Amino acid sequence: MEPSGAVKSRLRRFQAASRPARGAASEAGARIDNHGGFFYAAARIATILALMQDAQPPKTAATLLGPEDPAPFAVVNPQGRTDLLLFCDHAGRAFPARLGTLGLGPRELDQHIAWDIGIAGLGRRLSASLDAPLFLTAYSRLVIDCNRHLDDPTSIPQESDRTPVPGNRGLTPDERRCRQAEIFAPYHTALSALIAKRLADGHVPVIVSLHSFTPVMNGFQRPWHVGVLWNRDPRLAVPLMQRLAEEPDLVVGDNEPYSGRDGHGYSIKAHAEALGLAHGLLEIRQDLIAAEAGQERWAAILHRVLKDVLGRPLLHEIRKGEGVTP
Repeated sequence: MEPSGAVKSRLRRFQAASRPARGAASEAGARIDNHGGFFYAAARIATILALMQDAQPPKTAATLLGPEDPAPFAVVNPQGRTDLLLFCDHAGRAFPARLGTLGLGPRELDQHIAWDIGIAGLGRRLSASLDAPLFLTAYSRLVIDCNRHLDDPTSIPQESDRTPVPGNRGLTPDERRCRQAEIFAPYHTALSALIAKRLADGHVPVIVSLHSFTPVMNGFQRPWHVGVLWNRDPRLAVPLMQRLAEEPDLVVGDNEPYSGRDGHGYSIKAHAEALGLAHGLLEIRQDLIAAEAGQERWAAILHRVLKDVLGRPLLHEIRKGEGVTP
């Protein structure tokens, strides 16, 4: 697919933004230039996102989001001074007015299938205490899952945790593209832009994705209070698990209750692994953070843990070959 003129223009702006980063890195001991793979991966992601933006319906066609609908994402504390970037792919449970609630009732929309319960409140507290930027999605994962590849069958799920989603059945390609272009693409484009800006300014951020999980799945009582998901880069995950285990009465999961190696997730691959940035995905059990008191408690725990871990210099280096491109 040949990029349009608008896409080529976006790519030229990206490349121009990359040049100061290369020069600055060279002057500062070539911290970034020594890892040329970053520029290849970043350019590849920019190309994919630009093409995805270019695929949105023409202005004359019907669009998904109307003036009454919220923006697809929010950025909290974008000027945060810590070399850390937080994001919550499943923070919100809004639905575009045009879609109603996809045929689901209040009971289903209060459950984990619609969003990561408690994670937005925890994320906001952590962003404030650590002085770090935080990205929050606005729309329910049932509209489109911002942590899935676009060709994943669960990107727009027809069923979630044995619950049918009537409004996701029989979608046309244009209906799918509207959700991709108006919700998924803006969120990931903005994430990429902030990371590129930080790198251009000579800062190498640590990437942390925040999620919550259900206490019980398929009849199994999950024993973990918190889990750390990771793939091949141990720089953050291993010391994070070690430090969490020092907190009293915590059961810490290593790639539990899900695995960072199962290939389903998108965001960590695109915004951390592909760029060689240190990263980890934190899963907190939702019954522990559903109420504000639990969010306060866990924000304090994670503040202590991350403050102790983030000072390691190797976390703020680009490590070529630590991850795989998405």
